[in-house]
Amino acid sequence: MMRTAVAGLVLAVPLAAGCEASVGLSESGDGTKPASGEEARARADLSGLRVASEGDGDGYEREKFGTRWKDIDRNGCDQRNDVLARDLEDVGKDGGCIVMTGRLRDPYSGKEITFAKRDAAEVQIDHLYPLALAWRMGASRWSEDRRERFANDHGNLLAVWGVPNQQKSDSGPGEWKPRKGFQCTYAVKYIAVAKKYSLPITRADHTALEDFLERC
Repeated sequence: MMRTAVAGLVLAVPLAAGCEASVGLSESGDGTKPASGEEARARADLSGLRVASEGDGDGYEREKFGTRWKDIDRNGCDQRNDVLARDLEDVGKDGGCIVMTGRLRDPYSGKEITFAKRDAAEVQIDHLYPLALAWRMGASRWSEDRRERFANDHGNLLAVWGVPNQQKSDSGPGEWKPRKGFQCTYAVKYIAVAKKYSLPITRADHTALEDFLERC
């Protein structure tokens, strides 16, 4: 798979004012921060993650991670709309599930986004631990059911602005980083996903996650 992210990329975008692996968030002046106790847990969990080199990625296809946005929690709504409803504010719906409008403060850049379903690509759903990276780190050996659950796990999904999502691509934290105010939360969530699915991380990703936790 062609990788499009740039190593060490820092977003240069204007800042606006003001599940099992999920992480509670609280507001602070520097952006969203993990709930009390999450940082210490993440530090302990990071020390237990296996460090490994990436595989070559041969055979990766998005379809090998199953149905996109499958309703694995069986609440009647697909995972994309679940995440939009969770992460957007002032949500307007068509019926009980379909998110038509809302506002997003993009966690990766801080930019305020007005969401409308007619321009749905402006807000995308990111896999914090990317699918292609997971494939290279061992998901190629998982069952199809496990890959589908991973791809649709609320704890690994985040509504974000399309621009940084495209820049991030399939990079891990050693190659791409969000704005400083979100790096702590990003690390806590990333580590939680890696632990839940027993996914190893590269040495570069381990170092970056340690640095991100220093911002907590």
